[in-house]
Amino acid sequence: MTMRGRIGPIVAAAAALLAVIGAALTIPRIWSASNSGVPRYVEEARSAGLDHVYDGEFLHFVGGGVAAFDCDEDGRQDLYLAGGSRPAGLFRNLSPLGGALRFERVPARTTDLEAVVGAYPIDIDGDGQVDLAVLRIGGNVLLRGTGDCAFEPANELWGIDGGDRWTTAFSATWEAPDTLPTLAIGNYLDPASVEDRSYVCHDNELVRPDPSGGRYSPPIPLTPGYCSLSMLFSDWNRSGHADLRVSNDRQYYRNGQEQLWNVTPGEAPRPWTADDGWQPVKIWGMGIASHDLTGDGYPEVFLTSQSDNRLQTLADGHAQPRYRDIAVERGATAHEPYTGDLELRSTAWHAEFDDVNNDGLADLFVAKGNVEAQDGYAMRDPSNLLIGQEDGTFVEGGLEAGIADFARARGAALIDLNLDGLLDLVVVNRRVNVSLYRNVGAGDAADPEPMGNWIAMRVEQDGANRDAVGAWVEVTSTAGVQRREITIGGGHASGELGWLHFGIGPASQATITIEWADGTTSQSMTMDANRFGVVRRGAAEVEPWTPNEGGD
Repeated sequence: MTMRGRIGPIVAAAAALLAVIGAALTIPRIWSASNSGVPRYVEEARSAGLDHVYDGEFLHFVGGGVAAFDCDEDGRQDLYLAGGSRPAGLFRNLSPLGGALRFERVPARTTDLEAVVGAYPIDIDGDGQVDLAVLRIGGNVLLRGTGDCAFEPANELWGIDGGDRWTTAFSATWEAPDTLPTLAIGNYLDPASVEDRSYVCHDNELVRPDPSGGRYSPPIPLTPGYCSLSMLFSDWNRSGHADLRVSNDRQYYRNGQEQLWNVTPGEAPRPWTADDGWQPVKIWGMGIASHDLTGDGYPEVFLTSQSDNRLQTLADGHAQPRYRDIAVERGATAHEPYTGDLELRSTAWHAEFDDVNNDGLADLFVAKGNVEAQDGYAMRDPSNLLIGQEDGTFVEGGLEAGIADFARARGAALIDLNLDGLLDLVVVNRRVNVSLYRNVGAGDAADPEPMGNWIAMRVEQDGANRDAVGAWVEVTSTAGVQRREITIGGGHASGELGWLHFGIGPASQATITIEWADGTTSQSMTMDANRFGVVRRGAAEVEPWTPNEGGD
């Protein structure tokens, strides 16, 4: 409506505005635009009882991950933290609903493993209990969840040889009609080559179920390997099956590059090549994050590196894996510190997209930290919190958010630890205690204030692949349309399994549609704002879930 000095339209607009305000007052925890859109974080690791350090010399310069998942079925994300030369640690989440964060350690021989680089949660056998793929130097371990945060070794049960390699990356997908997932194992340097300083990269491995369906066949080498630090199965072209993207550390290869493997069910894996449209990229590849930023239904990919982060989007449609970089135009290069050692270059590790201010736009966290004391790169190198804008760009918010410390960060997770609808942040640091940041929105530690409305869901189906890995979730609200692929992998030695969080801004409800991994599309369901729910395959409605108060 235009206003050219006419009183009638002005009065009508004012009345409409008052009606909107009145309606908004009936919505619980209504969206607020009271600040710049940057949430405030409060560091609570020590007071929360999260006392844990990732340590070690050269073999532990890379890695340092965290697995976030619910191991006691109370809806809260528990944490499994890599320790490097120190024991790994499992921590039960006892945080009260909406309150200060609180954890207690769960000591056990099965989980207090040494030489752990990282871990990924995954329900391998579909029994509803989350299992753990634990990445180690000298032998990977699969741990089968048995309930109440207890685990048992399962390598022998599932026919997995943990090997003796230096493993730094992992991803998984389900290939029809298998009941067990296909596993991708990413390996780094041959430890023997470190001693003689020849620095040889190990091959990676693809591990598929054997015909019996209950165990695994011997691994298939993915040759050549270029010292991978992150892997992600993703259906990048919506073909109906996931291919494997591998990010590699150019520090130790001469003729290598980033890789994309075609993993078609029933066929031998093969790398996509220049003849297929793949364009070689050489970076110090450390982490992968994937999200549909452009709204075209296909995922963009953020790749972390040293002063050379990439944000890639398909350049010519989805017929070929031909990508172009849009990091500069989107303001997402994050190649140098925004405070600290301003004249030096950054070193980036874990990356993760999610909506930290609940405005319906994806934000991007990037963990930063010098490898050890590497010349030419910043030592005071704070992690980034890039806030998504309506025009598709990102603006740095790390300093205002309160996460700009100078610990050497590695793996991380953006998760709602106290079930208040605000995404908290856990960061594994090298040689110093883990960082634990509570998101208090537009408020403070004593009085958190929501910044927008949200929904959180678990997507489940019966039988194999219980957590619907490979499905695409579409959420539609007045904040727009958001699409997310359910994956296991990516990040830097860190993975999450549990609630899928969507900010929806001022919207009072959202519509959910699931495209399952087999291409079947679910009936659309409506979900009210600021609620948790379970979306089950075949159901007509979202199953509500209500958190308990928690605490001791």
